[in-house]
Amino acid sequence: MRRVIFNQKGGVGKSTITCNLAAISAAEGKSTLVVDLDIQGNTTHYLLGGKIEDPEETLAKFFRDTLTINPFAKNQKASARELIQDTPFPNLYLLASHPDMEELQTRLESRHKIYKLREALEQLNDFDHIYIDTPPILNFYSRSALIAAERCLIPFDCDAFSRDALYKLLEAIAEIRADHNENLIVEGVVVNQFQRRARLPQQLVEELSAEGHPVLKTRISPSVKVRESHSQAQPLIHYAPDHKLTEEFRNLYRELHGTSA
Repeated sequence: MRRVIFNQKGGVGKSTITCNLAAISAAEGKSTLVVDLDIQGNTTHYLLGGKIEDPEETLAKFFRDTLTINPFAKNQKASARELIQDTPFPNLYLLASHPDMEELQTRLESRHKIYKLREALEQLNDFDHIYIDTPPILNFYSRSALIAAERCLIPFDCDAFSRDALYKLLEAIAEIRADHNENLIVEGVVVNQFQRRARLPQQLVEELSAEGHPVLKTRISPSVKVRESHSQAQPLIHYAPDHKLTEEFRNLYRELHGTSA
């Protein structure tokens, strides 16, 4: 299963949700790959404890190679599989981001390389789950992810601006589905930073549900534990396995996969 976590609004928890769901998947014994398409590299840092300096070991190498066609060259291109990094966590692997990806975007778009990520990930069919983190903008990399994925999760952080962004995002996904990926399904809206005692978050979630949007039942609470786990480069299931927030991510994982405790 290839799952993309995407929202055009920044600061909604895409990287946190990506890494924690992937870490739970791996802890469940599933061979799990995380793909970091955000040039900020937060997911890469979260899972490796730092960023990779050499672009030749990252997705920058993969995308740059798609721009190079030499009929006389042999074995000069790195496959996506060759660029996969081990993480400190069993069963959890990473295709890392790099800042060099930013300068490649215009050339990748002009050369119509939008399907290359899907082609690469389809060849990695020995992974049980693939989670794709995206930049907070609808650009070449996020479009590539939506085309490559089978399911889409949308983080939502409970304010009026997020609701407006959600409507625009759903329109963009519908266009991607119509033009490039008819199998893409919006799996659900993940309500993040949910303050249960505040009226506005409750109201916004109720309104979205009433409008027929696929709001998932699990709510993710705000907690300093998230920042602590970031600083320690340990997803919550490893950093604070018994914490309430960790259990919320477990519940989200179970809801997505139709399992119970």
